[in-house]
Amino acid sequence: MDIYIRRYLREAAEISEKVEALPIERMVQLLVKVRRVQGRLFFLGVGGGAGNSSHAVNDFRKIAGFEAYAPTDNVSELTARINDDGWDSAFARWLGGCRLTNRDAVFVFSVGGGDERRQVSVNIVNALKYAKKVGAKILGVVGRDGGYTRKVADACVLIPTASPDTVTAHTEAFQAVIWHLIVSHPKIKISEMKWESLK
Repeated sequence: MDIYIRRYLREAAEISEKVEALPIERMVQLLVKVRRVQGRLFFLGVGGGAGNSSHAVNDFRKIAGFEAYAPTDNVSELTARINDDGWDSAFARWLGGCRLTNRDAVFVFSVGGGDERRQVSVNIVNALKYAKKVGAKILGVVGRDGGYTRKVADACVLIPTASPDTVTAHTEAFQAVIWHLIVSHPKIKISEMKWESLK
């Protein structure tokens, strides 16, 4: 058997055991409140996080009954904002255009969570500064040390590092594990998923 395959699967099992349940429970509680007041859910991510955001928008809309959006789903608007205003402000200005309020929540999928000093994912940092300013809730699933997202989030799941060379792979994979856990949670799910509905 391929050594790397066995190692990777072993790491995934170890991470699953180490992920803290309390932040996930906090996320569920916050999301129940956001939905109750008819708040909206905005997903932010780049690279794999952008793909995860798009998938999560679908699940939270269809399965959990949220009004949910991601800036990366509209390539025309996103690239216009990047071209005209710059990448660092693109997400914050998009949230401003959405008229983000204190009833809404911003949900980040990021490997590092943003680091302004190192100039990594500054677009996420600026978006979260804007979210804090208007009083929106902040949630995140991040890796490494959690970065800016973990510092300011109301609820944040930190994916433990199993090995320095698989941080991104495991973090992005476990983002999917966490949001699927949430949308299938009895307090969040309002619509049965297709395969579960078939008897």
